[in-house]
Amino acid sequence: MTARAPYRSSSRGIAAVAALLAIGAVGCSEVSDAVDSAKDGAKKVARQRSVFSLDIGDCYNPSGKAEGTAYTVEIVPCEEAHEGQVIGEFAMDEGPEYPGDDGVTTIADGRCPVEAQKYAPDTWALPKGVALFYYTPTKESWATGDRAVSCTYTSEADRFSGTLHTAKSLKPEQKTYLDGSNAVYEALWANQPLKETVDEDLPGYKKQAKAVASALDTHVKGLDGIEGTEAGKLRTTLTKAAGDWDKAASAGDADAFYIAYDSAFTGIDPNKSVATRKELGLATTVPADEAEVWAG
Repeated sequence: MTARAPYRSSSRGIAAVAALLAIGAVGCSEVSDAVDSAKDGAKKVARQRSVFSLDIGDCYNPSGKAEGTAYTVEIVPCEEAHEGQVIGEFAMDEGPEYPGDDGVTTIADGRCPVEAQKYAPDTWALPKGVALFYYTPTKESWATGDRAVSCTYTSEADRFSGTLHTAKSLKPEQKTYLDGSNAVYEALWANQPLKETVDEDLPGYKKQAKAVASALDTHVKGLDGIEGTEAGKLRTTLTKAAGDWDKAASAGDADAFYIAYDSAFTGIDPNKSVATRKELGLATTVPADEAEVWAG
């Protein structure tokens, strides 16, 4: 991994403050405002760090837009308002040749969600507008030995405060629930066929149904060890849903698949898990992207 020096010059900022203090002809309020502005600028410059030296847990503000080529970011205390936090990292081991921009993106798309769940398992608890981003090697940095990928949760709209690291504070039953729930969600979307209709790719949709049914079986077994009235109700609901996904997976034709799929998909509507989440002390607001999927 190459280490690039950040574009900073704290001495210039400090010199600007000293020069302003020496100017007696300027009004006090104007001097005060200028000094404050210079101090803020100097602090921001001093916080600049190369994207090649980011660490897990770092909270930061991008130097520019969230997407695009970047060399530095502003590292800030997580208690301050910020746009992003590094939630995982890994090194690519795909060989000496650069995988290409699409190849790098595919690798990051597959690995970063896994890293994100390790760091912040409850996606419902994420601040509104936060999405998964990542810093990846470029063709140029790859040639110098750079293989590092930094996975981040970043907001392109409002800033947020505090760390997103919630994994360490989860109770055993909360972790069990989230592991099962996240696995079902992953099975559904990671196996989504490219074709839009079942008629165009029945085998692909049956494969997806089989993966979801398997994930649901595991989730239900996890719920067996969780006490609570709502957890029991959800266990019953998901047991039926698993059966419906099994029927879809073994459907003989598209019509049979659609009949089973309608009930199966409704059975895992995230709104059905709100009461259980409340009982477990987890976030209960369905994320906008999930709500839109089921509303559609």
